[in-house]
Amino acid sequence: MPELPEVETVRRQLEPLLTERRIVDAEAHPSPKFAPAVRAVAHRVGGVRRRGKYLLFDLLDGGDTPRELVVHLGMTGGLHVVDAPSPDPYRRARWELDDGRHLVFRDVRRFGRIAVVPAGDHRSLPTLHDLGPEPFDPVLDAGGFHTRLAGSRRRVKTHLLSQRPIAGVGNIYADEALWRAGIHPGARRVGPERANLLLTALRDVLREALDHDGTTLRDYRTVDGGTGSNQFRLECYGRAGSPCARCRTPLTSRLLDQRTATWCPSCQAR
Repeated sequence: MPELPEVETVRRQLEPLLTERRIVDAEAHPSPKFAPAVRAVAHRVGGVRRRGKYLLFDLLDGGDTPRELVVHLGMTGGLHVVDAPSPDPYRRARWELDDGRHLVFRDVRRFGRIAVVPAGDHRSLPTLHDLGPEPFDPVLDAGGFHTRLAGSRRRVKTHLLSQRPIAGVGNIYADEALWRAGIHPGARRVGPERANLLLTALRDVLREALDHDGTTLRDYRTVDGGTGSNQFRLECYGRAGSPCARCRTPLTSRLLDQRTATWCPSCQAR
């Protein structure tokens, strides 16, 4: 599933292509998960933002209440701007712009989501509504992050994936950051010192992934159809059986709360 670096890369590429463009037509798959796409017709795109793993398109000129087009890419979703869309059984939505181009949402496994809501009102989207702070928000400090971690007795990786202590972190970057911080993914208590190490590690791995256009393992593509290159820099995720880059102990993995976690049994001992 695309995580913060992948979604932010898409946002950065979409914003100059869509800002100030008006949506003049749309079509969508009839599923309730995608059908709201047509409600964006006649609106002008004021900007493209990101919150966690969600893309938020500001919709203007729609009457008294500003609205947002909300898109979650799910596991296999992608957004592309094309001159003319070709037939595609996996196209879930299409928006025609006033310059003749089309914004297309393609999603093979249909785990994505599209909604149109009043601007800032995310109550109908509980996961978005309840997101924790953004990783690079300057108001998020080590103390506040520790408080958020300490408020749950779940395993630390499971808690990170819930999006409650911090937004935008999924399987890849949780494994990478926990490895860098030397914290076992199954730990249920993370003290203030280790919370500071983990916050620093999260910011570092996310920033580095952004610098390399995200991680392409299978489905993720940029707006122009390219791939990220951060997959060549991963030190922990998906490397079970390979030697730890720090101590050469073979990395191990197993399911924790139904999600695969990878770690070094030496560097990340409980």
